[in-house]
Amino acid sequence: MNAIQKMKKYQFLFQQLVHRDFTKKYKQTVLGIAWSVLSPLLSLFVMNLVFSNLLGSEIEHYTIYLFSGQLIFSFFNDSTNEGMTSLLNNADIFTKVNVPKYMFLFSKNISSLINFGITLIVYFVFVLADGIPITWKFILLLYPIVCLVVFNLGMGLILSAMYVFFRDIQYLYSIFTLLLMYMSAIFYSIETFPQIGKNLFLLNPVYVYIRYFRKIVIEGAVPSLWFHMIAAGYALLAFGVGFWIYKKKNHSFLYYV
Repeated sequence: MNAIQKMKKYQFLFQQLVHRDFTKKYKQTVLGIAWSVLSPLLSLFVMNLVFSNLLGSEIEHYTIYLFSGQLIFSFFNDSTNEGMTSLLNNADIFTKVNVPKYMFLFSKNISSLINFGITLIVYFVFVLADGIPITWKFILLLYPIVCLVVFNLGMGLILSAMYVFFRDIQYLYSIFTLLLMYMSAIFYSIETFPQIGKNLFLLNPVYVYIRYFRKIVIEGAVPSLWFHMIAAGYALLAFGVGFWIYKKKNHSFLYYV
């Protein structure tokens, strides 16, 4: 039975997991789902307040430049952090019932994707308010979004498997994501960097997806074919490695949870 057939078989369970994960995140909060919009907006306000005068004076449409970076990074950070603990947090279920373990990770990613979609709507409102016209090229934003979803799934598969065997990975990953945030050019431009420095940024998948967004929205240009291949390559590589780890360690998870 392949993955698609299994997903159809356990469709009801999967839907319940997505509903649980999404509602649980805002349970017992006064504003509830509104936090999915307010949280990135508050972060955007703080970062804009801090960096606009220091780094944003020479960057056109700096608020959108900043929002683009924060939007992509927040989706990656939320999706992978939630995915990392997805196996261990659902051990009570899969140790008693034989269900595909990747379903717990996928449900977390769907929950993060819903949050991302809500914030993306707000992002487009900001784009219009900043005087940037929405053109047909915006349809191409589906490409980096799909690539990022696949990349997040792959990273989630890798991290959730590692977390079962090595619990310290949670603390190490928080340090890694902090470093990654500063290395993703979210609030600064790399235009003054030498060419070799600019090329090194392409080794960061998150920066690649952020750059794609800025290229379409702010510059109104379509990235090159080579850039498309890099974006897809990172996504497929991460998912391939994650899938291989799950397939190899699938039965070992039961002995460590």
